[in-house]
Amino acid sequence: MQTPENGKTILLFFRKAGPSDKRSFSRIAKDAIRPIYKRLVNGQSQTGFDVSFTMLVEALRSTGHDVRVNDYETAERHPDYPVGLVGSTALLDGWTLPNPALLGPSLHDHPGMARDLFADGRFRKLLVLSDWTMDLYESHYPGRCIKWFAGFDIDEWPDRAKRPKTIDFILYDKIRWAQHVAQPLFVQPILAALESRGLSVRVLRYGKHHHSRYLQSLDEARALLFLCEHETQGLAYQEALASNIPVLAWDRGFWGDPIWEWFGDRVKASSVPYFSPDCGMTFAKLDEFDETLDAFMSRIADFAPRRFVAERLSREESARIYRDAYFGIA
Repeated sequence: MQTPENGKTILLFFRKAGPSDKRSFSRIAKDAIRPIYKRLVNGQSQTGFDVSFTMLVEALRSTGHDVRVNDYETAERHPDYPVGLVGSTALLDGWTLPNPALLGPSLHDHPGMARDLFADGRFRKLLVLSDWTMDLYESHYPGRCIKWFAGFDIDEWPDRAKRPKTIDFILYDKIRWAQHVAQPLFVQPILAALESRGLSVRVLRYGKHHHSRYLQSLDEARALLFLCEHETQGLAYQEALASNIPVLAWDRGFWGDPIWEWFGDRVKASSVPYFSPDCGMTFAKLDEFDETLDAFMSRIADFAPRRFVAERLSREESARIYRDAYFGIA
């Protein structure tokens, strides 16, 4: 078995989010190790948070690292060896290990929730998931933040654009707040615009469908219409990009969580933080949708989203960023 001294071992500590999660750490360790991303993409239902952690573990292991999850014994024997803390803030409660720690991704929703985070000398750096979260967290923790992303092995994702299509769009509704307002004033007019053009659509509501249903829909659809106030990374729409399915996204430009009002000015944000003209198109307001939709449909055969994922969101680069950050804190 590899040991920390040879520079290949990475000690990760993981705890799922959940305010009432009082399980033992031994149980948490089992829950952390159990998820396998290949099972997920074949239909296992998990949150994006769980998937992101599993993608991190797989990326590091695929590049030759011995990744150990919640291995307190090894960390205690080597108090100067770095550790990575990933997950909910409950992981920080009562944290006793003296090891230098790389924090994130995840943990706090806003840096204002932990203004004195780095007053603890064990905590060295914080991973954030996108440019807009980098701007937000760096404004509170200058010099402490590193941008990281969960990376894709493009070979594990089929090119679904080549498969026979039976619908034009998946409308992926991930609107989190004010659904009672969003449905009649925003979603329904968008559906009407699609119908008026004779475009077929399948609506999937976030949290109301199984992941296997989403993957099946990517097989059958020509494009994804992604409606979400903001994303820190956005694994669902990136799974479409990896599958070579172009994305038309609502990207209004600011953070939707009302928690921002507790801490100051409205936060600039994106619903598609990793995106380029190869991936598709975006619109900010409802009155821009018709024109953007027509432009998108006129170019639908020209987009190359799979290439974007291979070049910008690779598993190898994800592993490199984390590895350099992890050993850099030692």
